[in-house]
Amino acid sequence: MLRVTGGKVFDPANGINGEVRDLCVDQGRFVGSVDGGKTIDATGMVIFPGGVDVHTHVAGGSINFARAMTPEDHRRTQAFIRTKTRRSGIGGMAPTTFATGYLYAGMGFTTVNEAAVPVLSARHTHEELSDIPIVDKSSLVLMANNEILLDLIEKGELERAKQVLAWYVSSAKAYGVKAVNPGGVAAWKYGNDAKTLTETISGYKTLTPGNVVTNLAKLVDELGFPHPIHLHCNNLGAPGNISTTIETMKHLEGHRAHLAHLQYHAYGGDDWTTMRSEAAQLAEYFNAHPNMTTDAGAVLFGDTVTITADGPWQHLLYKLTGRKWGNLDVENETGCGIVPYTYKPSNLVNAVQWAVGLELLLLIDDPWRVFLSTDHPNGACFWRYPEIVKLLMCADFRNECMRKLPVSIMNKITLPEITREYTLYEIATIMSAGPARALGLKQKGNLGIGADADIVIYNQEDDVEHMFGHPRYVIKGGEVVIEEGEIRETPDGREFIVQPKYESDTEAFLQPLFEELYTMQFENYPVEMERIEHPDIQECVPVE
Repeated sequence: MLRVTGGKVFDPANGINGEVRDLCVDQGRFVGSVDGGKTIDATGMVIFPGGVDVHTHVAGGSINFARAMTPEDHRRTQAFIRTKTRRSGIGGMAPTTFATGYLYAGMGFTTVNEAAVPVLSARHTHEELSDIPIVDKSSLVLMANNEILLDLIEKGELERAKQVLAWYVSSAKAYGVKAVNPGGVAAWKYGNDAKTLTETISGYKTLTPGNVVTNLAKLVDELGFPHPIHLHCNNLGAPGNISTTIETMKHLEGHRAHLAHLQYHAYGGDDWTTMRSEAAQLAEYFNAHPNMTTDAGAVLFGDTVTITADGPWQHLLYKLTGRKWGNLDVENETGCGIVPYTYKPSNLVNAVQWAVGLELLLLIDDPWRVFLSTDHPNGACFWRYPEIVKLLMCADFRNECMRKLPVSIMNKITLPEITREYTLYEIATIMSAGPARALGLKQKGNLGIGADADIVIYNQEDDVEHMFGHPRYVIKGGEVVIEEGEIRETPDGREFIVQPKYESDTEAFLQPLFEELYTMQFENYPVEMERIEHPDIQECVPVE
């Protein structure tokens, strides 16, 4: 049992905005009262629900590949030395599994969503997720370039496609569906790339990316996954891609959708020399369409490593930069690429990207629909989130940072015109309550009775970057895991999954296709439930 007394509570899920309240915890959940147990005096401190990262890359083949490609980073970054309460690990651009849990918890985050998992490598991903301590996890399985599924959509066999999609998600022990560059990765494997939503995907007669977007969103809604389609739009990172993004959003009307790392999809211009921000146009459309949520995918200057299932983009980035790179073709499912990268304030394209991420966070008017993210590690590493919080809360700090940009950038961005400053209540929304709601995790991002007792307690400071980077206490499931920067306990986290039902003949339909197309035998493909160490199965409720 635990009682937290005297703190100023910011709990947007329950409409509590800085009220002094007591919180009571028993058996890992919030209760109305407790008799006995430990008491934490939080007088003068700020209390948030535990942070929820709706979009990150922390486990599986791609991030492991990135770790191997950046050995120089291992020598210059924080290392965790093995003690009685923790295992060893390395931080940096692509932290190792143990360090990932320590660093997230050290900022007050208690739930993370791994946003891109090929089913073929899902078993490895779950092994890494189980190795990440403290935080609860979920994962999204890549489906927008699965060629068996695309074949069914092209043929109009949508009921069969729905059953196959349910089987894939169930087999991967995933929580939902990720769509990366729909049709574009499959087309790239044929030597082309579908860059518009109306262009026929190479290897198909009539199928377009627009068909894939609309039908995949429809199938996800009909299966009732707690989280909607999680969409990485076509034409990522390219000048002028705003038209593709707006067209994609039109294809999603009538369906729930989460648009990933929207910063990378909000550019105007005809080429790299004329690239400019179109965040204002995108935010205007987004604000008028409440069926969608998004995470910012904000960019911060400095070194990182980019990883994505958008293999065509990573090949282009390699060509543009000449940096080392790696690429992986995941059979019939997807592809990926890894390129180390440095964002520089002197680089006009990077300066636009830095501004766009902040502009979207400041111009999208509903904090329940836009969330804190860097598309870790693509825009920056997740442990730099406190810097973004300061940029959102302090207009003077933003202006100071803008003075370091090239003068020529000012007519390409709208950030200098924006004076909005986030409140603590809004930060609690974009960092915790909003992403939890978007993921459909009602027990997260919420300090109400019955919710998981995930709490972060900050000393209130004028330096908000330091404040959010160094919480006084972090409590996970009612247990103090961080105190004054020291790791006290490292409990295992749960893993949220769904197990959608599918028709009994689905496996009979798929098995011969596996024998023809896959290198892995059909019976070895699904992840065994026994491999999920602490599964928490969430309910699927079809959307009417």
